[in-house]
Amino acid sequence: MNAVVRKAEARDVPAMLALVRELAAFEKEPDAVTVSVAAMRDAGFGPNAVWWGWVAEDTDGVLGIAVCYERYSTWRGRVGYLEDIVVTERARGKGIGELLLKACAAECVERGYHHLTWQVLEWNEGAIRFYKRFDSELTNEWLNGRLHHEQLKRIAAE
Repeated sequence: MNAVVRKAEARDVPAMLALVRELAAFEKEPDAVTVSVAAMRDAGFGPNAVWWGWVAEDTDGVLGIAVCYERYSTWRGRVGYLEDIVVTERARGKGIGELLLKACAAECVERGYHHLTWQVLEWNEGAIRFYKRFDSELTNEWLNGRLHHEQLKRIAAE
């Protein structure tokens, strides 16, 4: 498979969102994706863009994506956050994920980030094997926290 990895462009967002939906179905949350194409496009390519990414493609179309953004660690400074690497089912096992991770790594080095961080579901054995191939540090020391919009509004009003 002759895949090319390039920086994502606004025109790629519909295909990228389709892969995000494919990931959500794989992660047993098919109805969890609520972002629209317009909102994702604005967040990546609008005047206040918060994410950047890459697309892996061949002559048949998009095979995979990677989406990253910057986080700040009070202990380490600027760090990269890998929100998602998604490779379509037909292209898995062909090195596409590795190409996308290398693009992320190169961007983090160029930006001078201390490290790149991400999350992986504890039952996603394929993804865990993928990350371990790169000698990644995987820990279970931290719990993920989340407040949804309605909770945020309630707290802000108190």
